[in-house]
Amino acid sequence: MPVYRSALLRFADDGTALYDQDGLLATGPDAQGRHRVLAAGSWQSLAPQYADQPVTHLPGRILAPGFVDMHIHFPQTDVIGSPADGLLPWLENYTFPHESRFVESDYSEQVAQFFVAELLRNGVTTALAFSTSHPTSADALFAEAQRQQMRLITGKVLQDRHSPDGVRDDTEQSLIDTELLIQRWHGVDRLGYAITPRFAPTSTHEQLRGAGELAARYPDVWIQSHVAENLDEIRWARELFPASRSYLGVYDDFGLMRERAVYAHCIHFDDDDRALMRDTGAVAAVSPTSNLFLGSGFFDYASADRVGFGYGLASDVGGGTSFSPFHTMMAAYYVGRTTVEGRQTKQGLSLSPQQLWWQHTAGAAKALGLAGVVGNLQPGCEADFLVLNPEATPLLARKTAQARNLNELLFALIVLGDDRVVEQTVISQAKYGSSA
Repeated sequence: MPVYRSALLRFADDGTALYDQDGLLATGPDAQGRHRVLAAGSWQSLAPQYADQPVTHLPGRILAPGFVDMHIHFPQTDVIGSPADGLLPWLENYTFPHESRFVESDYSEQVAQFFVAELLRNGVTTALAFSTSHPTSADALFAEAQRQQMRLITGKVLQDRHSPDGVRDDTEQSLIDTELLIQRWHGVDRLGYAITPRFAPTSTHEQLRGAGELAARYPDVWIQSHVAENLDEIRWARELFPASRSYLGVYDDFGLMRERAVYAHCIHFDDDDRALMRDTGAVAAVSPTSNLFLGSGFFDYASADRVGFGYGLASDVGGGTSFSPFHTMMAAYYVGRTTVEGRQTKQGLSLSPQQLWWQHTAGAAKALGLAGVVGNLQPGCEADFLVLNPEATPLLARKTAQARNLNELLFALIVLGDDRVVEQTVISQAKYGSSA
């Protein structure tokens, strides 16, 4: 039974950060052998219960829940940092040509190994990821995540039109492949399947209808796609689906709006769209570095909260510019502060450090339907956690030493932190990182 003594960060159900400067974290296996949090809190109150256990002391470090990334593209690992004029040209010139390579199993496996290692190096212990339209890509990513004992959700992309040779799939075969992958991988160890239309314009009515039928047949799988990211994309979707009330309404018309449905971006919404998200239980994967990089727009936090639908943070690599959750949280802060005049009026607000951190851990887990499972260090949660070094760089050490409260400490880490802060990533006792 591992017992750790260190500063300890976790979250209450309402998103409030709980912090013990001198904390205790105890973990142990459940009946299936999966390590879970047994106790978390102050050293003074809990230490007597574990007096007979060896203790790992981590002075000057912070134990924190592993990050949850709600939207990331595994096959775009090598597309990150590619210049483009906007979303659609970026897809045409970089993304689609690169994704065509994932028809090869060897290539898919090599990228999967790098991708999972990069997530763990940056402290991401749970991810909802896109694969490509090739079943080989999903198989490779599932297999690597399973090997690393990582909680990961992915799915073969569905795109049977408006896509070049090499990534365009066949309508009937794509649905057969999706069901076979669900049966092969969903619920195996810590893996989950996501039915994955790339976005409405690249799927025919028949493919979307089939995806909705699969979603009804397998209600515990996830659904993931993109919506309302870019104004050109929205116009295109409206031309292709004129009978739908809105771009988001397309997914609802085909039975793809429900709990465990995750839509990336959700920028250009009206209140009817927001109410549809709330009423169906669908959630948004907010992708601020990608939205800033591609000039797509800004997620409206104030309106999302006013109407009351769920959301969490995502890197969106490769449109997103970093695997680092610290960079994503910093970009979310920028997006929250930004106001928009003209077509879409957006109220600016200052997201607190605790709220930003919640969005990338326990809040993201809640949005995925995994509250109390991952993203937190409360008793019963799976024991995915990070050892953070608040003195990882000279400037960060200087700043954190002056922190007068938790908000100042967390904000210094958000603004000045990167992968160097993540000294160790621990998943079910497996350790990754410089001090592993």
